[in-house]
Amino acid sequence: MSFGLTFDKLLIIGIVAVFLLGPERLPHYASQLARLVKTVRSMANGAKDRMREEMGPDFDDIDWKKLDPRQYDPRRIIREALLDDEPVVRVKPAAVVPVPAEKERLAAEVAPVPFDLEST
Repeated sequence: MSFGLTFDKLLIIGIVAVFLLGPERLPHYASQLARLVKTVRSMANGAKDRMREEMGPDFDDIDWKKLDPRQYDPRRIIREALLDDEPVVRVKPAAVVPVPAEKERLAAEVAPVPFDLEST
């Protein structure tokens, strides 16, 4: 992770640190910063090793870049969700032509839908 720090910005931070801390205290604080970075790095590696132990062989199969929240783009997610579906094949049903006698029987079986005037 670079946090967007370029060489120019690091140089400016170093010059400001020399003026604020002075040349006497700068080596002491630089060594403390180095120890802090080493400690944080070892903690991160320890957490990664522990996750690998607890999750087993599945840990190596995980694509961590895909789970990065900075990669979240709702438009891309929706686009992928819509494109992932397989195309639906629509089949037209065969036309059924009822026989005239059957037509009358079906019309007699269909009762009118009850209607309540007091609802809605």
